[in-house]
Amino acid sequence: MTSPERLAIEMGLDIPDFDLTGYYGADYGTMKPYHRVGSLLFLSGHVAQIGTEITHKGRLGAGLATEDGYLAARRTGLNVLGGIRQAVGSLDQVKSIVRSLNFVVCTPEYEEVHKVSSGLSDLFVEVFGRERGLGGRATIGVMALAGGVCFETWVTVEVD
Repeated sequence: MTSPERLAIEMGLDIPDFDLTGYYGADYGTMKPYHRVGSLLFLSGHVAQIGTEITHKGRLGAGLATEDGYLAARRTGLNVLGGIRQAVGSLDQVKSIVRSLNFVVCTPEYEEVHKVSSGLSDLFVEVFGRERGLGGRATIGVMALAGGVCFETWVTVEVD
């Protein structure tokens, strides 16, 4: 079995270290970054943000293209990987991505929310492989998210 940690390094992924910088979610209100129940890890919301800078603001279908949303979801995935490391110490502890619930800020006419979320799912498959990295997924189009972000996810992970 390939080591996700080794793959992440070989891929040159920019995964944040929330033990050093702190989980940015606290900027959005009272919450903790994760909660673990047995082998299930429930991560709080993650967005496309580096430090305090939101990398992708706006609305899909009005100023942002599907490709922009895909990149926002991928950046969000890097933050999820940082959240997993913060919670369990290593990406190698992941047994599977159980599910993600994704929110895409979009116009009422925009119908490609599923393509946006693939930025997140594709990253997980690249890092963990198809068997461990491809979980269930739902994507919902919404009118607004905190700070003007265009994408947010909640992820549940099975860990050792």
